[in-house]
Amino acid sequence: MKKIIILLAMFFIAIPSQALTIDYTKDGSAQALVSKIGFNILNANRIPQRMVFYVKPDKKVVNAVTYFRDRQIVVYGGLLTYSDNEDELAAVIAHEISHAIDSYDGVLRGFFSPVTYSLKPKKYEYKADKRAVDFVVKAGYNPLAFITIMNKIDSQPRYELFSTHPLCSRRLAAVYEYIYTKYPQYLVQNEYKDNIYYQNFLLTSRENRLKLQEKVKNNSKKRIKYL
Repeated sequence: MKKIIILLAMFFIAIPSQALTIDYTKDGSAQALVSKIGFNILNANRIPQRMVFYVKPDKKVVNAVTYFRDRQIVVYGGLLTYSDNEDELAAVIAHEISHAIDSYDGVLRGFFSPVTYSLKPKKYEYKADKRAVDFVVKAGYNPLAFITIMNKIDSQPRYELFSTHPLCSRRLAAVYEYIYTKYPQYLVQNEYKDNIYYQNFLLTSRENRLKLQEKVKNNSKKRIKYL
């Protein structure tokens, strides 16, 4: 009970009490692009939960976040500078859409959903990654862009013990396995094979991909412990 009370207190401190006030008129083209991609994903996947998309023109922040209270998905200007195409931007937005969907789960219109997330955040990150792959494929984007954008923006700390997110190397390996298993056509006709960020992923993920090859060879259903 004490743990729940502490988490609730953190929730009310961390989540703004009012909707964000964002001046995106300075970069209307970016706002139009983010909204177009976001609503394209919502409509293509027949997602019934309402959510909105904003650009915050802060180029020092390379990130996108979901505000559970207001179902606002905010894309920071720094992320836009790292995105080379719509596929990459769609991958990140689709990941945040998954979090926004989860914010509706539970009693009182998802009032306690931040607490549920706080108890097992890494579980929800893996879930959002896989959902993002499904969402972008259905919306006509290339899921391999998830690998290239994350390889560019997500750092690699030594340990994940005190982080809300899994190690990026593990996330990328899990996404690659999911695409390999469910959408292999994107690897057969690989539009990203000459992309330097995808090539770097292949270089740095060799041990994890060998684990996947062994799993496929043995026709195993066991979950791989990626590095």
